[in-house]
Amino acid sequence: MLVATKESLAYFSRFVHRLGIYSAVGLQPNPHCHPSVGSDWPITSCARCTIDNRVTRVAWLNRSTILYAGNDKWCLDPRVVLLSNTQTQYSIEIQNVDVYDEGPYTCSVQTDNHPKTSRVHLIVQVSPKIVEISSDISINEGNNISLTCIATGRPEPTVTWRHISPKAVGFVSEDEYLEIQGITREQSGDYECSASNDVAAPVVRRVKVTVNYPPYISEAKGTGVPVGQKGTLQCEASAVPSAEFQWYKDDKRLVEGKKGVKVENRPFLSKLIFFNVSEHDYGNYTCVASNKLGHTNASITLFGPGAVSEVNNGTSRRAGCIWLLPLLVLHLLLKF
Repeated sequence: MLVATKESLAYFSRFVHRLGIYSAVGLQPNPHCHPSVGSDWPITSCARCTIDNRVTRVAWLNRSTILYAGNDKWCLDPRVVLLSNTQTQYSIEIQNVDVYDEGPYTCSVQTDNHPKTSRVHLIVQVSPKIVEISSDISINEGNNISLTCIATGRPEPTVTWRHISPKAVGFVSEDEYLEIQGITREQSGDYECSASNDVAAPVVRRVKVTVNYPPYISEAKGTGVPVGQKGTLQCEASAVPSAEFQWYKDDKRLVEGKKGVKVENRPFLSKLIFFNVSEHDYGNYTCVASNKLGHTNASITLFGPGAVSEVNNGTSRRAGCIWLLPLLVLHLLLKF
């Protein structure tokens, strides 16, 4: 809004000095508009002054800016328009309200005997808006991270962080900055920033946090298969990025395409498939899982009928029935 010239303001100041409010004055939002700045609707505020036929002169001011005097517009702001000038009401309308329109508005009226002025204050509320937020991040396990979420609005919005994870139910941080010391793989996932100030619905944005860690073999499964049958050894590993798998027997790597053997790899699982097991295939195999952060391995046994495989943390040991012989000898010695 523009302030009137010094000459016109001096004249109007003398005029206003003798004016006053006769009846009620108020600022009201247009009922057909959303009551806050920042929505998709244009915001309109109406300033109404209730008068009667004893009023001879009337004007609206904003601080030192003369808006309207009677039917005459004194400001150059096209958003300010005269809504009504009748014997009972003198109203102006401010279209497309923004935060700079906040402040005092004065209705001044002149009656025969009692010049008065009265003031109301326009408070502009602004919907929350997230103006800055961290980008998606990939970080190695054990390192520290800091996430940022900056929001604006009037009143000042409350910013909260929440970890979107079944294992993180109830995790909430009320701050623009979220600090995580020594991050773990369980803390990976989406982090949601919410900004709210009760003017409009909360604004929500998310940041994806990827936690990298070396492979860990969670399951290494041996199996017993008769000669001539199909057999499969399985090796399952958890890792980010996904692990690459390799299979070894007697320190020799098994390559894809070997006759009768197939390696089938998935992101977290590798299978060593034997289509026609022979005696030569029996024995210990080593599964190696690796990514850029490290590697690990497990020993797995392919055994035949009559053998027992004991699996412990991915390591299989082949055992036969030869343990029965010492017991038989001991029994014979005791008998004689």
